[in-house]
Amino acid sequence: MNNKIRIYDLARKLNKSNKELLAVLQQLDIPVKSHSSSIDEDTAKIVENIINEASEAKSQEKKQHGSEPSKMKPEKNFKSQPKSGEREERSEKLPPERDFKPERNPKSPRNTQPNNPLNNSQKQNQNQIQTQSQNQNKNPQPVQSNKSHGVLSERPPIITVMGHVDHGKTTLLDNIRHSSIAAHEAGGITQHIGAYVVMQDGKPIVFLDTPGHEAFTAMRARGAGVTDIVILVIGADDGVMPQTKEAIAHIQAAGVPLVVAINKIDKPGAKPDRVRQQLSELGIFVEGWGGDVGAVEISAKQGIGVPDLLERVLLEAEMQELKADPNAEPEGVVIEARLDKGKGPVATVIVKNGTLKAGDIVLFNSTWGKTRALFDWAGKGLKKAGPSTPVEILGLDGVPNPGESFRVVKTEREARAAIDAAKLSERDNSAENKKASFEDRSAPSLKSRRKV
Repeated sequence: MNNKIRIYDLARKLNKSNKELLAVLQQLDIPVKSHSSSIDEDTAKIVENIINEASEAKSQEKKQHGSEPSKMKPEKNFKSQPKSGEREERSEKLPPERDFKPERNPKSPRNTQPNNPLNNSQKQNQNQIQTQSQNQNKNPQPVQSNKSHGVLSERPPIITVMGHVDHGKTTLLDNIRHSSIAAHEAGGITQHIGAYVVMQDGKPIVFLDTPGHEAFTAMRARGAGVTDIVILVIGADDGVMPQTKEAIAHIQAAGVPLVVAINKIDKPGAKPDRVRQQLSELGIFVEGWGGDVGAVEISAKQGIGVPDLLERVLLEAEMQELKADPNAEPEGVVIEARLDKGKGPVATVIVKNGTLKAGDIVLFNSTWGKTRALFDWAGKGLKKAGPSTPVEILGLDGVPNPGESFRVVKTEREARAAIDAAKLSERDNSAENKKASFEDRSAPSLKSRRKV
């Protein structure tokens, strides 16, 4: 029986990115859907040989190109030196230079016949497309030009950990960041949304820990909305539970990629295959069960399989090509907010785009403030926070609502004016709603009077 290999495993073996390997497979007409697809070992060997031959050919070309400049150097030095018959030499070399100009154009296609009508039509189409793109670029959107400088860079993925109560979400994060948060939380159930940054293979990963209790269903739904990838933790002993189905509904509604962590495999009653079967009944097909959703067996308490889980998360993030503009106007989302006795209004936010700096004037939907100080998840002071960075803000005028978006404005006057306008609009809407409600209640009594 011929064994199969995953695309991402083959990419790791060939020291290629998943995107590069998928492009090669598509050129070879090998039917694969994603990095989680599988191919047989014979096909993998053929692909490996093709890639190795191509890399060897490229290396030989580099060697040949590297030797050519050394041969041309004496000619360049000879031309730069003035000679007595310089005018005669220039007149002799003018015709070759004129004949050589068409070949210098890198945009001219190879093996192109000038009298071919198809090539002429292709050139006309290309010119039309270039003209249209130039006309579009002449009138850019003013909002886009102000918000972004167009320089995108890779950003860390934002991960939400979801699942049924007491299935090990906080224990998993505790193992990942090597802290003891789970021991300090009442009943082992998370009572708030926290944001943490961990490193895996030298790459940062941002984790959001959503609550597991039923009372915080809305907070869990909001957490899925700000994330790039969701880790769904399912206990191998209990299997799929009501809050697991609830979390799956939020994930599907948000359209976020999913990685399943089958936890507690160290327990005697663990049945990982039963979890896979239950997920297939809900329409989620994991790897090995006819699908491409990643499923990793772990023990959050003992740390078994946790590195494999993080590697699988980075694999999903690589396929998404997550990018942001650190030079754009800062904007983000509130994860949690509270009123601290000593610090005043405090908000934990995720910067989605741009770079938030200490001293910036931030405008939320319901309040504003001037950032007096920034702190990371470990309590360390920061001067600035880039994309995908969780940060705690001090210096706000009020406590914003979790889930609100924020942006940076230039002046305090602009921030106050925006908040006043929002409050006025809210009052008008409230008055209209009260008026409509009163008319609805009074309509039946008026009809009864008319009948009498």
